[in-house]
Amino acid sequence: MTIRWGVVGPGRIANTFATAMQDNQVGEIVAVASSSSERARLFAEEFAVESQFTDYDELFQCESIDAVYIATTHNFHFELALKAIEQGKHLLIEKPIAINQQQAQAIFIAAKTKNVFVMEALWSLFLPVYRQVDDWLAQGLIGEISHLTSSFGFLIPRDTSDRLLNPDLAGGALLDMGIYNVATSLWFMKQYPEKIVSECFIGSTGVDETTSLQLTYGSGAVSQTVCSFRSQMVNDLFIYGDKGHIRIHPDFWGSETASLVVGEKTTMQQCPFDINGFEYQIRHAEQCIKARELESDIMSHSRTLEALKLMDTVKSQHQNS
Repeated sequence: MTIRWGVVGPGRIANTFATAMQDNQVGEIVAVASSSSERARLFAEEFAVESQFTDYDELFQCESIDAVYIATTHNFHFELALKAIEQGKHLLIEKPIAINQQQAQAIFIAAKTKNVFVMEALWSLFLPVYRQVDDWLAQGLIGEISHLTSSFGFLIPRDTSDRLLNPDLAGGALLDMGIYNVATSLWFMKQYPEKIVSECFIGSTGVDETTSLQLTYGSGAVSQTVCSFRSQMVNDLFIYGDKGHIRIHPDFWGSETASLVVGEKTTMQQCPFDINGFEYQIRHAEQCIKARELESDIMSHSRTLEALKLMDTVKSQHQNS
């Protein structure tokens, strides 16, 4: 069975997705939809896509499409997801899947009602380097986790119309970058924090340009993370235990390298991509669809909801900032 995909929102990240779709272990892109006919045309030409639309509903109604990849700005995910689900399409939706937990929950309920698969496209958790780190942790090589740190920061151009700085497009560092910090902390800690302390710098456009978090867990472990548009950071992730530590090298969300340090011994593991890293989440999504599963056992609905719950809490702490 070949999974036939439609792509909605042919921007930079959709190009990465389409490049990964050239993997011989996955299906094919048969349609693209964009509000811009020129963007749709260019995408279709570059990736040999047969059909192109400027009306999203026409793509959702296309009977030749099995699954849809939604890669628009965050603020459109909810509306588009519900329309695609109504037409019985399986979905892979770029992170964050929605702008809050309530929207995500509604998407999942609708999908289960229509018996379609939905997964948030948080590609990092499917990468070979994350499998390697999980294996080291499962073996107990660094002992009990006590501390995790991560940074995700770039100095972006001060274009106030850009989606990153535009509140109408659900901009801000937390939703765009911080989801990686939050999701990976929850992934490795395997528990929801008991205490959430956050600090935000709200810029002139009204979005958070820097957000730092301290998450305290019931085990006593602590995560300290920061995301920012205001400076270039190292962008790595460390996991510390009572026997040693693990580093996921920059950029941690798309890394091919991890180091294990125990005592005086350092083990560096290279985990190169087959293509660009997106292929692993696509393969997984297709396996789930073919098995008639409604959610992933890796990027589960509950995992998505936990991350959004945490980010909703942070946003509520700074609503009047």
